[in-house]
Amino acid sequence: MQTTPTPQPARSRRALLTGLGAAAAAPLLGGTAGSAPRHRGAHQPVPAARTILLRGAALVLTMDPASGSGSLGSMENADVLMRNGAIAAVGTALQAPPGAWVVDVSGKLVMPGFVDAHTHLWQAAIRGGCTDGNLFGWFERCTDPARGRLTPAALHSFVRLAALDAVQSGVTTLVDWSDIFDYDLIESYVRALAGTGVRFTYAMFPPRPDAVLVTKVKKDLVDPVPLGALQVATHAARAAQDLNRAHWEAAQELGVMLNSHVLERPEQRADDPIGVLADIGALGPRLLVNHAVHLTDEEIAAVADHDARAVHCPLSNMRLASGVMRLPEFRRRGVKVGLGLDGGTNDTSDFQALMKTAIGLQRARALDAGVFPQVPDVLRMATLGGAEALGIADRVGSLTPGKRADLVVIDPAALNFAPRFEWVGQIVFNGRPENIDAVFVDGRPLKFGGALVDVDTSRVVREAEAAATRLRTAG
Repeated sequence: MQTTPTPQPARSRRALLTGLGAAAAAPLLGGTAGSAPRHRGAHQPVPAARTILLRGAALVLTMDPASGSGSLGSMENADVLMRNGAIAAVGTALQAPPGAWVVDVSGKLVMPGFVDAHTHLWQAAIRGGCTDGNLFGWFERCTDPARGRLTPAALHSFVRLAALDAVQSGVTTLVDWSDIFDYDLIESYVRALAGTGVRFTYAMFPPRPDAVLVTKVKKDLVDPVPLGALQVATHAARAAQDLNRAHWEAAQELGVMLNSHVLERPEQRADDPIGVLADIGALGPRLLVNHAVHLTDEEIAAVADHDARAVHCPLSNMRLASGVMRLPEFRRRGVKVGLGLDGGTNDTSDFQALMKTAIGLQRARALDAGVFPQVPDVLRMATLGGAEALGIADRVGSLTPGKRADLVVIDPAALNFAPRFEWVGQIVFNGRPENIDAVFVDGRPLKFGGALVDVDTSRVVREAEAAATRLRTAG
């Protein structure tokens, strides 16, 4: 990736952060203030520019039919102008404003960043674990023992590792469903998220009706981070209906979404989660249901009729033998559905594999290559669809002027991607994280020239390895 004019001094990770995230994360980050970012090629530093012009992309997918052709808003040989963290213009032969950092992206693809609508980043601590277990075996032998031994420092290492892994895969927005309870752990978690520069939502599960704690976390930890948001997380079940109601009341009080796991396994049918959510009044556009594998026709209809939103997690559902979400039925009812990596049960943050699996599982289930989703559908689910499910499509998910500048640059000149045949299909079926050449969040480069900006990845890995060793030997 070539740049003009001559680069200015390096923009450090500290300069990419503001508020609580900067103060907390700076001592723990791999780079140091003023150091040059690590990336391949000429090792040029990344300018601290607020106006950036991506010049001459071979293909731009805006995900906005009003900006480009077709449902994906395709443009060839196009430029993208970012100013003050927002998309200023998309088109051909755009003029570079005075002082702009001009980036030559000729031969490359530009599209909105991926929205990971459901994950559990701390579970990087147990990647590859309990490979012979279903959901309940995973809980019993992996997550529950590990969660009980977490320290703030270890948690920070795991969350940072997984969040940076997601960023290098092209994720610009993520929702982290967290059942981490103690305040010092929550504080470490949020600071680790903020320290990566990714746009995030911390979905907090209070173990008891405690609106005071939720309010404190939102006010003191999340709100000071410009790219941070909060949801209230819950496990909808008849046995926990009073707690579910308290969670919903807290979400209403704070004006945020309620985020619940729902019918991931058929054994959870007895919990009647959709019935519980209906009874407490939570069915509606401020409800996000994850997995939703074993819903009946009537339950899918109820979700659709109330404009509740859903997240499909095909890789983790496959790994834990949970089943296959009835995605075409959700589509026919008009439910807004995003995609989720789902943390440790995905084992990596490979969003390209997630998209390919979302297509492949439905074809295997239906024995029909024409079943929903097709490539354009899954690309939309990965971007604008995820933003719609989270209620933030007015800000992210497409390269529409006025929206925040969250985007990725894809380099197809690679052994796994070339030669060009049908680039849109190749993004899904050939793409891998290493093809993500650059990632911008709010107009700031988090990955550039194929490597994370101002991050010592070897140090991040070493610290996570040391924390995992301590975790295994604790107690």
